[in-house]
Order: sequence, then structure tokens, then C-alpha cells
Amino acid sequence: MEKFIITPKEDKCVTMTIRIDRALQEKYNELSAQTNRSRNELIGMALQFALDHMEIKKE
Repeated sequence: MEKFIITPKEDKCVTMTIRIDRALQEKYNELSAQTNRSRNELIGMALQFALDHMEIKKE
């Protein structure tokens, strides 16, 4: 008989609090309504995009 094996769950998400301008929040609210994606998901996507396309210039 096969065993039912349970492995530990990997929790890759964290909760983080940030302060943003109210106008920026409203834009994300509108985008969320238009795309049927959560505001959290959109902000996560935007942060990943920024990291993937970031260039740091040295003096």
C-alpha cells in the first residue's frame, strides 16, 4: 500500500507595510477593477518588473 506523504509547506510570502501617496493607491484600485487582479498582485508584479529592469548608475 502506498503511503500518504505530507511535506512541510513552503511559505514564500511575507506581509509588508508601506506608505504610498493616495493618488497612487487610487490608480492601483482602478487598475485592479479593470484587470480583475488584486491590488496586491499588481503591486507585486510592478515591484518584480522594477527589479528586473533596474540599472544602478555609479557616480
